[in-house]
Amino acid sequence: QVQLVESGGGLVQAGGSLRLSCAASGRTFGTYTMAWFRQAPGKEREFVAATTWTGSSTYYASSVKGRFTISRDNAKNTVYLQMNSLKPEDTAVYYCAARLSRVAYVQGPYDYWGQGTQVTVSS
Repeated sequence: QVQLVESGGGLVQAGGSLRLSCAASGRTFGTYTMAWFRQAPGKEREFVAATTWTGSSTYYASSVKGRFTISRDNAKNTVYLQMNSLKPEDTAVYYCAARLSRVAYVQGPYDYWGQGTQVTVSS
């Protein structure tokens, strides 16, 4: 069982930066694929980024590639999402997710979810 708690969301102007954190409980955090998803009002939850359990491979949605960076610190049981050059269309609730198997680009295969953190980008 893994519990995930996101933090770091907030209000930022377009062009600004935020870093989201996702703290995980459980001794086996280092074995999980970790991902970030987001959901804007009236839209489906969408994949943002993911990292393998070692952190050696990362994957990004085309809409955030080059602006967002996912990383993890297995010693701290934490995964991060550094978001730069933020745009109003990045406004959403951001969720952290975990699964034991390989990276998936849809929400269904993920077993554990955080409660979400709101990111609002003003124009």
